Amino acid sequence: MMVEKPDSFKHAPLPSEPAVQQRIVDSADLFRGTNEIVIRHDGLIYRLKITRQGKLILNK
Repeated sequence: MMVEKPDSFKHAPLPSEPAVQQRIVDSADLFRGTNEIVIRHDGLIYRLKITRQGKLILNK
């Protein structure tokens, strides 16, 4: 029986592909002095917030 991989795996590199270096983005560059940003991904809206404790929370 064959099992199909869910769509969440479509972005994972195959073992035969060379590893790509991850891009690092500083949160200060994203937030630019605010504590919340809106991200559109795949047609959906997400909110990324910095809490009072300095942690990040992503809400759909």
